[in-house]
Amino acid sequence: MLNISKNKVSNFLDLNNYKAGKATLHNNQHKLFRRVLITSAILVIIILLLPWTQNITSKGIVTTLKPNQRPQTLQSPIPGRIDAWFVQEGDYVKAGDTILKISEIKSEYFDDQLTTRTSDQIKAKSASVNAYRGKVDALKNQYNALQQEQKLKLEQAKNKLMQSKLKVQSDSIDLEAAKTKSNIAKTQFERTVSLQEEGLKAVKDVEEYRNKLQEATAKLISQENKLLASKNEVINAELSVSTIITSYNDKIAKAQSDLYSAESSALDTEAQVSKLENSLANYTKRNSLQYIVAPQDGYINKAIKSGIGETFKEGEPLVGIMPANYDLAVEMFVKPIDLPLLHLGEHVQVQFDGWPAIVFSGWPNVSYGTYGAVIVAIENFANANGMYRVLITRDPDYEPWPEALRVGSGAQTIALLEDVPIWFEIWRQINSFPPNFYTPNGNEASKASDAKKK
Repeated sequence: MLNISKNKVSNFLDLNNYKAGKATLHNNQHKLFRRVLITSAILVIIILLLPWTQNITSKGIVTTLKPNQRPQTLQSPIPGRIDAWFVQEGDYVKAGDTILKISEIKSEYFDDQLTTRTSDQIKAKSASVNAYRGKVDALKNQYNALQQEQKLKLEQAKNKLMQSKLKVQSDSIDLEAAKTKSNIAKTQFERTVSLQEEGLKAVKDVEEYRNKLQEATAKLISQENKLLASKNEVINAELSVSTIITSYNDKIAKAQSDLYSAESSALDTEAQVSKLENSLANYTKRNSLQYIVAPQDGYINKAIKSGIGETFKEGEPLVGIMPANYDLAVEMFVKPIDLPLLHLGEHVQVQFDGWPAIVFSGWPNVSYGTYGAVIVAIENFANANGMYRVLITRDPDYEPWPEALRVGSGAQTIALLEDVPIWFEIWRQINSFPPNFYTPNGNEASKASDAKKK
């Protein structure tokens, strides 16, 4: 059969009489083989020249478009103990519905009448503030009265001082007149004595003029005394002015000191009232925090803290809730080498876990079971695993995503880039080159997406 022996079978048998022999000794087998090779080569060349859409494939998970639509846990801002549950896992709750009730575990908040007692303290302190304000007003009136009284007393003392000075001037003038009269009386007396010695005047006249001289001298001495008394009154008036200023300054300073003390006490009491009001507001708010309510409409996922009487610290998660209304999205993770190739608004194909699909990554038009999406956000900082997070959501121009899709499901994403021949893509893959880098201008990304859909 293999013709490796010198004794050939064909020398003993005619192989054409057998079907197997006829098939083996067929003369056209080489022609058929060449045709197959040529046809295959032509098909391969044609396939290599077909367009291929470059893409970036990655894995992702289903999430929500907005942060407030994602699953969350409810925490208590205060430590406490669970007293009662009002829901069970799987229940639908509306915003504001009570989920559970807690009680205090700190001794300073055990008093059930804490807010009432604090309110009474505020009322007492407020009354004290009013009393201090009344005292302040009274001291202000006293201060103003002392100032007015000082002003009047000073005017009175200054008037008396002026009168004393004027009296000094008047007495000075009277003294000069008395001196003049005294000199005249002395001159007349001396002249009369001379004339009496000459015999021209009688002794009677001398005695008369002597009497007049003595009277003038007495008036002169009296006027000098009056002048000295007037000067003394000026000194007393000046001393009175100084005494009034000093005395009333002391009184006014004391009244002002009392006024400042009263104002300081009033402000200090007001600060205490404000502090008590702050404490009352905190106590009231803390009482409202004893009821954990739903922040938005959603479903209770899991009770993290369970049972009655279980204690917890502030900030510990108590229960998980999933919002009822949300917009689905997929977060995909790409390598740093592929990140510059992605741009906002570019089209992405998504395959969800649980939905069968036939995917041709380079021919999105013939893929089956994939859904259209568009890039809405690109993270600017790598995660701990060295990958960049890209957020995509449903492309409104494509068919809706499955209604039964849930947050947390797995997904496979295919980001579509430029169209290149298949031979170029094979050559790129063999050399481990990244896809072609390009930057869309204006609406070029959306136009490219529309072209891919056609």
